[in-house]
Amino acid sequence: MVRRRPIPVPLGLALAVVTAALAAGGPAAAVPAAADTAYPAADTAAVAPATPVLSLRRVSDLVTAMVGDRRLAAQLGPAMNDTGGPPGQACLSVRNPDGRTVFARNTTVALIPASTMKLETATAAMARLGSGSHLTTEVRAAAAPSGGTVAGDLWLVGGGDPLLATNDFAQVAGYHGQPRLSSSMEALADRVVAAGIRRVDGRVVGDESRYDTQRYVPSWNPSYATLGEIGPQSALTVNGGFVQWRPQAVPAPAPATNAAAVLTTLLEARGVTVAGEAGEGRSPPGPTLATLDSPVMADVVRVMLQESDNLAAELLVKELGVRFGASGTTMAGLAVVKDSLASLALPVEGLASADGSGLDRSDRLTCDSLQATLAHSGEGGDLGRGMPVAGRDGTLARRFTGTAAAGKIKAKTGSLQGVTGLSGWATARDGRPMQFALLANDLPRDAAGTALQDRVVAALAAWPQAPSPEEISPLPAQPR
Repeated sequence: MVRRRPIPVPLGLALAVVTAALAAGGPAAAVPAAADTAYPAADTAAVAPATPVLSLRRVSDLVTAMVGDRRLAAQLGPAMNDTGGPPGQACLSVRNPDGRTVFARNTTVALIPASTMKLETATAAMARLGSGSHLTTEVRAAAAPSGGTVAGDLWLVGGGDPLLATNDFAQVAGYHGQPRLSSSMEALADRVVAAGIRRVDGRVVGDESRYDTQRYVPSWNPSYATLGEIGPQSALTVNGGFVQWRPQAVPAPAPATNAAAVLTTLLEARGVTVAGEAGEGRSPPGPTLATLDSPVMADVVRVMLQESDNLAAELLVKELGVRFGASGTTMAGLAVVKDSLASLALPVEGLASADGSGLDRSDRLTCDSLQATLAHSGEGGDLGRGMPVAGRDGTLARRFTGTAAAGKIKAKTGSLQGVTGLSGWATARDGRPMQFALLANDLPRDAAGTALQDRVVAALAAWPQAPSPEEISPLPAQPR
């Protein structure tokens, strides 16, 4: 049997085929071949030349993508119509791997973002603090030690490190009790000993003066503290600000004193005598005896995004306030966040924030803002590298397991009562990333948010649901 070589197709006909495929929404096997077009007879003894410029083979990729977009939009529309909440209280924006907007619904409506607000905080922190920067905890004395003895108090000075922790806390601090990255208090105690300190005639005193002492945002639900959603904010916070974390989280009544007590215990375990009980106050001028840097900022942000660490978000906001605003307060830091986003040409219309973590129900954000923030980073950027992956780690470790979306969704989660959010990237069937932002408010129950995420993610993971370019291209010519 002789296979004809591909027949050049006039541009108008090629466009007509694309239109017909889109209108049908079905497989391109239904697209008619241009077999009746009159061209000079082929030399059947010869091998066909390269694909002509206006062959259907050259428009097949476009047909596949456009049919895939059409079918994806046809699935997302019903999903957004059936959120369980009132009309207009859900937004969704999806861009295909070529950057084209496939679906957009209510994208300028400002909604409660829950923890997707952390994407804005992360973007500002990376832009202003730098991905390679550190937050440093110091140990100081009023005067240089003599003969291994500190004549007076030893000061533990907080630098706003949200990952400062003992090893036992770090082993269970991650989502679902998994280990996570930390700044080791044991390492800091070792450095104090390495500096030759063998006795402290006074106390270990915690200094949290870098930030203010507002522990919780006043408009937060009080249950956030009692349920362990966030510990008390302080520039000197150890173990998330908790004195106990299993089986129930117990917040430290005085975070700086708690941190000083932890260091006291660690020093005594290493043979250092500490005469007095731990306390807190502002350190006097004096030499620095030991320091401990946090992981680099990119890794601090990664922990914040993967684990949805509320304390990390709030302390980064205060750090922005210290360095670039009026003071180490939430309000000063939030002003810096907004200014930073605007300076990056990211939209701030509709942005309202009472915190950096998204815990506050007065926070507002749009899907357009989330999309712009994601696009600024890109999947391979700081945000993309910090996102949890479905079925693998962080807040998505147990989500979408056993589905086609497992390992293919890299996104920031958000959840409050009646609120769901999911924003990030979905890996399409061809391996390229699709970018999406989803928010829904006033949901009747948590299960409605989970179901909405499931429907949207399943559709994204299947893109493009369309014939492959090979299926809709003319067969390659074969020699007789």
